[in-house]
Amino acid sequence: MERYALVHRLKWLAKGIELLKILYYGLNFSPELTGIGKYSGEMAKWFSGKGYAVYAVSTPPYYPEWKVARGYNRYLYSKSYEDGVFIVRCPLYVPASPTTVKRLIHLISFSLSSIPALVGGFFKLPDVVFIVQPTSFCAPIGLLFSKLTGAKAIMHIQDFELDAMFGLGMMKGGVIGSIARKLEGWLLRRFDGVSTISLSMMENAVRKGVPRNRLIFFPNWADTGFVTPDVDGKNLRQAWGFSNTDKVVLYAGNIGKKQGLEMVLDAAESLGCISNVKFVFVGTGSHFNTLVELSSARGLDNVFFKPLQPWGLVPQMLAMADVHLVVQKKGAADVVLPSKLTNILSAGGHALVTAESNTELGMIAERFPGIYERVEPEDCALFVQALRSMLEKDLKKVNVVAREYAVEYLSREKVLGRFERDLNTLCGL
Repeated sequence: MERYALVHRLKWLAKGIELLKILYYGLNFSPELTGIGKYSGEMAKWFSGKGYAVYAVSTPPYYPEWKVARGYNRYLYSKSYEDGVFIVRCPLYVPASPTTVKRLIHLISFSLSSIPALVGGFFKLPDVVFIVQPTSFCAPIGLLFSKLTGAKAIMHIQDFELDAMFGLGMMKGGVIGSIARKLEGWLLRRFDGVSTISLSMMENAVRKGVPRNRLIFFPNWADTGFVTPDVDGKNLRQAWGFSNTDKVVLYAGNIGKKQGLEMVLDAAESLGCISNVKFVFVGTGSHFNTLVELSSARGLDNVFFKPLQPWGLVPQMLAMADVHLVVQKKGAADVVLPSKLTNILSAGGHALVTAESNTELGMIAERFPGIYERVEPEDCALFVQALRSMLEKDLKKVNVVAREYAVEYLSREKVLGRFERDLNTLCGL
């Protein structure tokens, strides 16, 4: 690994360019196909391809199945070299049926097991420690490690973990809640940089006391060259048993409690009289079996469940659908910007999004009319009405507004290139 990194660094040093040693420190990583693991793995691979020495302290892949993938050990440490990245995977507790308490144990288990990986001398001392939230439990350890090694510490916020717990009712206020919020703000102010994936989340960081000059805008991206409106989804549609006249309503991604996907079953029941409208769930998650059981109990013969698809089939899957669903409960969209939306926009898809007007998704809908349809979360009547209206339109046409937005703002090269410049500026290069 060190020979590989040295060769690339020497090429750049010969040009008078100093390259950083970057340590990724987070719970999720490649080869996970969705969410944080997907983006973290792609980021690490991109920087490695540019000649940076990249290391990762993470876990065996387990998300969104909540089951450690075959070929990985949940109890032992392992080292590997993948896509130019040296990875130390740490053991952790993975609950088969996550609850609030079990999730906390899950998060704490990684924060503790990762300590030997950080101090074990498996890699050269980094210039940057890039910590991802969730989980916040790694923040104190990552900060201490950064101070001891002289590295710059960046907290990248994919989800405001504490806010999500409050918003979804997983944690109450009171004295404990107040202490938790104060501790969160104190920790965030200790970082050299705080990056996050949306402008509204940046404002949230400011409210927590992070100085604006330490904020970095680092949104999730789309592979706009791979996921395009030019892809034909007819073969996959046929393979899944749908005709050309069927109208496919697709939800693809994590199937958890925070999405509130029971409302989609309500919509399927309400539109059951329209024989050519088919609802398809693609993915897995902690709430998957519950949703299947609920659909079966209601006798919904217009609802279908498919497993998580390999990345190579994602463009076809997106092209196959007529309407894409991005569904969240109230309170979730304030702190979570759904990563699934980036590829829907890149594909030029027609999406129905549940989000409040004052959230990032609400502001994007207002600023770019036609990019997607937005309704208030947890309002089933409005949701069904909006979906019915969309299904009456010509959905075979490309959503040009969505595609142009993706190319302009979500291109992987643009997003990662901008972050590379921000990273080097932070480190004085």
